Amino acid sequence: MSWTEDDIKAALKGVQDPDLKRDLVELGMVREIKVDGENVSLTVQLTTPACPLKDQIGGDVKAALVKNLGAKEVTVNFSADTTRMQTASDLIPGVRNVIFVASGKGGVGKSTVAANLALALAETGASVGLLDADIYGPSMPTMFGLHHQPNATDEQQIIPHRKFGLKLMSMGFLLEEGQPVIWRGPMLDSALRQFLGQVEWGELDYLVCDLPPGTGDVQMSLARMVPQGVAVLVTTPQDVALADVQRAIGMFGTVNVQVLGVVENMSGFICGHCGEKTDIFGHGAGQRAAKRYEIEFFGEVPLTEKVVHAGDNGEPILKSDPGDPAAKALRQVSHKVAQQIAIHAAAAQPATA
Repeated sequence: MSWTEDDIKAALKGVQDPDLKRDLVELGMVREIKVDGENVSLTVQLTTPACPLKDQIGGDVKAALVKNLGAKEVTVNFSADTTRMQTASDLIPGVRNVIFVASGKGGVGKSTVAANLALALAETGASVGLLDADIYGPSMPTMFGLHHQPNATDEQQIIPHRKFGLKLMSMGFLLEEGQPVIWRGPMLDSALRQFLGQVEWGELDYLVCDLPPGTGDVQMSLARMVPQGVAVLVTTPQDVALADVQRAIGMFGTVNVQVLGVVENMSGFICGHCGEKTDIFGHGAGQRAAKRYEIEFFGEVPLTEKVVHAGDNGEPILKSDPGDPAAKALRQVSHKVAQQIAIHAAAAQPATA
């Protein structure tokens, strides 16, 4: 007896995506089914290359085909088609998802989180861009060791710098060292539109935007320009940070940008010699904020000596020391962010037969 494609799909009807809580067949994730006698191979198309549960999904698929059909050998391959949260912006039609990394105040390590979030997403095979939208205090030139102007095409499109698998753009690439930016109003809007519409971003799964701290013109302008954006807030462990989270949530609410969740950065200092963790800034404000405002808590990122030096030396911690506790925590944050984007995007899409 030879099984048909319908037989395979029927046998998999009970296998769910652990995040989306819907079965793989309903979601249209089962592709390229091949049957050779009692052996089956197929491809599961994930909603993000950053899916941390693909091994579990593969195991569930194999178990279902063995149990329901008696398959002898099952080969599960994976591909990914990153889901899009909302309708694309005309300025960046090839960008599927925009992640605004924001904070209610400065000094919380927001740029460190943004840079390493982008790198961690790219590690999974996603196509990722990083826009340093902190017009007045750009950090990415220093964090990535890039201080020269980008090239342009014949059509005057800016070609973003490339490093560590990312496409990068920053106001800092266009300025002389120490040159201030004093733009306001229309000039600021024009610059932001240029960084979106006149940069060759191409096809991206994620564009991570490092916003300035606070709740000012840049944040409001970008949020209005990019309807598919979602926000990830960065805070510190002190209770005083709760008010900053509230302000940021309020600001994004006025422009209808969904706040996915919060990251607690500088969550304890880990000694590089003995490994002991000391909560020098307190502990738990990020989790309390997530609970109070009913958003996701993406995790705690500790402060280490290496993560500080990495930000100054042009090689973020995920690249300079992938095994550092901060790097591991940031990688977990990226997985959770990608999961939440996939969950919200799938919830907005109709089921596929």
